[in-house]
Amino acid sequence: MTDRSAWVEHRRPDGERVGWMLPDGDGFIAIDLLGRHVTEPVDWLTAEETLDERGIGYLAEPYRLTLDSGHSIRMRHAEVSPTGIRAKLDDFGDVSAPQLYYDLGFPAPESLAEWGAEPVTWPAPPGS
Repeated sequence: MTDRSAWVEHRRPDGERVGWMLPDGDGFIAIDLLGRHVTEPVDWLTAEETLDERGIGYLAEPYRLTLDSGHSIRMRHAEVSPTGIRAKLDDFGDVSAPQLYYDLGFPAPESLAEWGAEPVTWPAPPGS
């Protein structure tokens, strides 16, 4: 479990949380909503500006989850909070697709990354 006792919450003017700032020496490390460091130690204003510019839109983008088997699947965030991250298999809008969720903890594990141009590989069905 990550010790967040020193994290300073940062919110947009509309009240939406966009991340935290972690004191580090004379500076602050900006941390996004996935619990990942997005800057090296910088001054307070730069940390705030970084989080404001990053916003929350990146959470709506597809992500790649690499499973223990080594297969990668395309995911979407279903829930993101400091108590845990829940990802959902991207069903590409198919309402009849099975709803498969993965509880990832917090901060996000290294096995979760932005989708980018990585090809998707699907795990083999059980028993194959």
